[in-house]
Amino acid sequence: MYENIINTMLPAINKNGINAPDYQTILNGWKTIFRDIYGEDIYIESDSKDGVFLSLIAYVVHGCNNAIIASYNSFSPATAVGEGLSRNVKINGITRKSPSNSTVDVLITGRAGTVIRNASIRDDIGNTWSLPDEVTIDMHGQAIVTAVCQKTGAIGALPHTINQIATPTLGWQTVTNPVAATLGRGVETDAELRIRQAVSVALPSKTIMDGLIGAIANLHGVSRYQGYDNDTDETDKNGIPAHSIAIVIDGGDSKEIAQTILIKKTPGIPTFGTTSEIVTDNTGNKKTINFYRPTLVPIYIEIQIKPFIGYTSDIGNNIRTEVSNYINSLYIGDGIYVTRLFVPANLCNKNGSQTYEVLSVVAGKSASTTGVANINIAFNEAPTCSPENIKIVTVLE
Repeated sequence: MYENIINTMLPAINKNGINAPDYQTILNGWKTIFRDIYGEDIYIESDSKDGVFLSLIAYVVHGCNNAIIASYNSFSPATAVGEGLSRNVKINGITRKSPSNSTVDVLITGRAGTVIRNASIRDDIGNTWSLPDEVTIDMHGQAIVTAVCQKTGAIGALPHTINQIATPTLGWQTVTNPVAATLGRGVETDAELRIRQAVSVALPSKTIMDGLIGAIANLHGVSRYQGYDNDTDETDKNGIPAHSIAIVIDGGDSKEIAQTILIKKTPGIPTFGTTSEIVTDNTGNKKTINFYRPTLVPIYIEIQIKPFIGYTSDIGNNIRTEVSNYINSLYIGDGIYVTRLFVPANLCNKNGSQTYEVLSVVAGKSASTTGVANINIAFNEAPTCSPENIKIVTVLE
């Protein structure tokens, strides 16, 4: 009898997707039914018992509609959220990355042939870093391995600050980190997982380079990556030799990275880079795989703002955090375009965004060389910025 009215309260799926009425539309539908049953003079506003009863019914229907929409959206990585997205991407053979520890490549020196087992090292501020279960110093008296911080999260270490041997071993003389540590992170966000899912579908791709990059992106601990393929007969502008590939990878275990490159790259194509690992192919032959670890380029920012009523130092800290997060999210080799920094500096409709006006933004590779010019980043470099590198100057007029 009231099918037409009830149908207007329910979700519908058509060629444009799923849609459902809002709460007020559902409530008005129930009021129409009640007035038809009891007469137009019935009082069913929100301050009456009947009105409260109808509001509860409409609220339940609205909640069910939202659950149905969420269920529908969970079938696509583009719209699924939380656990639904985590389950959805399993069809691509990937899982949401759990919290990770900071990693760093360290150079160990000592007597050739020395075997170091279950060892650890320390940095200048006392953080302990674990080495692989077994490390063998080669005939040249050195070994390069990946150390993992024992604390989860973003534990930093500047070059040459991890230089203490925590578990001495006979024949092991020194240890240091030639490059800065790759910071660990928290649980992978939905947005990050969607991006990685899009990259990971390239694993069975038509081009071998796409498949290689997809496999690299799926390795544990890898945060940023970039691949370059020089298929010409000459050395390219980045210095990559003819008919070679170069992969720049931030984070991850060096041995695992090298093994993945060996498996996924085109046979016979040489690899180019400053980090080398010897791995074994499926026939037992040892192969040297080269790749790059990115050189981290610190970026310094100065932002001039005109504060309005309501501006506080906490809002200034939020500006620093947003700009810092934007720079740290850039890909390897991405330059800094100064005008684009206005977007995170304005907080984009977030809390406090209306309490100030951004007057100018300048950037540089040091605090004393900031300017309006864009900053070029080499193909094997990655921009990095901490909130402490961002100076906010308030201009009172």
